[in-house]
Amino acid sequence: MQELLALTPMRCRATLQPRDPRRHQSAIMKTIRLTTRDIVAMKARGERIAALTAYDYTSAQMLDAAAVPLLLIGDTVGMVVQGEATTLPVTLEQVIYHSKMVARGAHRALLLGDLPFMTYQVCVEDAMRNAARLMTEGGVGAVKIEGGIEMAPTIERIVKAGIPVCGHLGFTPQSTHALGGPRIQGRDPSAAVSLIAQAKALEAAGAFAIVLELVPALVAAEISQRISIPTLGIGAGPHCDGEIQVFHDLFGLYTDFQPRHTRRYLDAARDITAAARRYATDVAARAFPGPEQTSDLAPEVQAQFRSLLQTA
Repeated sequence: MQELLALTPMRCRATLQPRDPRRHQSAIMKTIRLTTRDIVAMKARGERIAALTAYDYTSAQMLDAAAVPLLLIGDTVGMVVQGEATTLPVTLEQVIYHSKMVARGAHRALLLGDLPFMTYQVCVEDAMRNAARLMTEGGVGAVKIEGGIEMAPTIERIVKAGIPVCGHLGFTPQSTHALGGPRIQGRDPSAAVSLIAQAKALEAAGAFAIVLELVPALVAAEISQRISIPTLGIGAGPHCDGEIQVFHDLFGLYTDFQPRHTRRYLDAARDITAAARRYATDVAARAFPGPEQTSDLAPEVQAQFRSLLQTA
C-alpha cells in the first residue's frame, strides 16, 4: 500500500486510503437530498421555509452550504441572467440546462424546476411529458406550475404519475401581459375569496406547496391557515409558511430595478464592479500578475534556454 501511495498523485491518494465505515455512512447521511415530504413536514412542525432561486453550480454550492432547504430553478433566469424583459422567452431546454448545473452543486436541498410558458397549458399530455423531462434530464425533485383551478386537472395527472408539483397563485409572471404587469392580486374581497378557493383546489389536486406572489398579507395568512400544505410567499407578507426570493435580487446582482418585496442582504454588483476596476488598474499598471501568481524556469534552465535562443 505504501509503495502504491508513493507512486500516486496527491489528489488521487484519498481514494486509496482505507475508509472508516462509520465516517463514510455519516457522510452519506449528511448529503441525503430533501424531498417534498420534508418541506411539508416543516410546516407541520411550525418551521418557516427559506427558499431561493439558483441557476448555476457555484450559487447552488453556496446556498446548499447555507442549508437553504429549497432551491427553485426558476424561469426568472430569463430576466436576471439572460436580460429578457419577462420570463416568457425561457424554454424548457434552458431550464433543464440550468437545473443540471444546480443539481451538480447542491446535494441536500430539494430542487424545484419551473415549467416555462406554454410547456403545460396546451394539453395534459404535454404537461406530463415536459414535467418528466425536467425531472429525468434536469435532476429536479419537483416541478412548479402557474395557475389556479383551471390547472387542477393537470396537476392531478402529473402528481398521479409520480411527479410532485408546486402551485403558483396571485401574480403569475407567465400571464404578465394579461394581468397588466406585476400587480397585487386579490385586493377586493371577491378576488381574495377566489384565491382561497383556488389554493384549496390545488391542494385537493395533490400539490405539495403553493407559491403566493404579490398577494395582500391578510389574504396570504388566511390561505396559509386554511390549507395543510406550505405556502411560500414572495411579496405576500410575513404570514406565509415560508419565503421564496430571487438570488440576484437578494444579493444585489440584478441592478435593473429592486422589487419592493426583496431585501438586499448584499450589494454584490457594487463590490464586483469595484473589484473589477481594481483588477483593470493593476493590469494596466503591470502590478498583476505578481510574484505570487507567477512561475518561471529555474536559473540553470533559463541559462540553457537563452543559449538555445542565440543559436535559433
